[in-house]
Amino acid sequence: MTTIGPLKIAPIRGSVSEAEWHARLDLAACYRLCEHFGMSDMIYTHISARVPDSPNHFLINPNGLFFGEITASSLLKVSMEGEILYRPDLPYGLHPAGFTIHSALYRARADVMAAMHTHTIAGMAVSALKCGLLPLTQTATRFHGRIAYHDFRGPERDPAERDALATSLGSLNYCILRNHGLLTVGESMPEAFIAMWGLERACQAQLQAMACNTELEIPSPEVVAKSCAMYAPGASRRYGPLEWQGLLRRIDAIDPSWRE
Repeated sequence: MTTIGPLKIAPIRGSVSEAEWHARLDLAACYRLCEHFGMSDMIYTHISARVPDSPNHFLINPNGLFFGEITASSLLKVSMEGEILYRPDLPYGLHPAGFTIHSALYRARADVMAAMHTHTIAGMAVSALKCGLLPLTQTATRFHGRIAYHDFRGPERDPAERDALATSLGSLNYCILRNHGLLTVGESMPEAFIAMWGLERACQAQLQAMACNTELEIPSPEVVAKSCAMYAPGASRRYGPLEWQGLLRRIDAIDPSWRE
């Protein structure tokens, strides 16, 4: 048995496909990385991955496990209609908001294989600013013109909200949920995580600059456009894969139980 603190999760590697198992590993790693880098919110946010060889199903955390407790075998497997196809022997089920947000993304975008949603202090603060994310830093210009905004209408627990969220995101991969938090999607888990890492740091830098209570130095539109072009799809390497192996080494050195 796999032990997670006082919890015991039966390993399931032999009962799922290799494709699903690899998706489970990447997703469990992302939860541990989110915890390690201070981007978790106890049990209140969620990260998910589409099952590669079963695209109408996705993996997500049981609503009750802390991110630092997640393992590959502890993840729920859920249908787009909210049916739980696999649940570990735990008293935790599917969070309504987690289902609403993530099923909305996978239903609308066949290219999305992973999605990450956070409630960090920096992300929530920028989500409450009318100006949104400004192109104040080189990191922020990576997202300039490529970030969607979704208006707050209360907690995302009503499945009827899925179409509205999908419409707000459109074909983009980054979204600020106003008065709520941050959202990234990608064609892989590494891509979604590295996007969130950059978006989070851009938000942190903006808040610290604004807190200095002095005039902000915003690059000219020409410089912003030039920087944005360098981050355009196809203009540079795909962010995620190069960083991912180093990130896995880091969490393995801390606690390799996420692989179980």
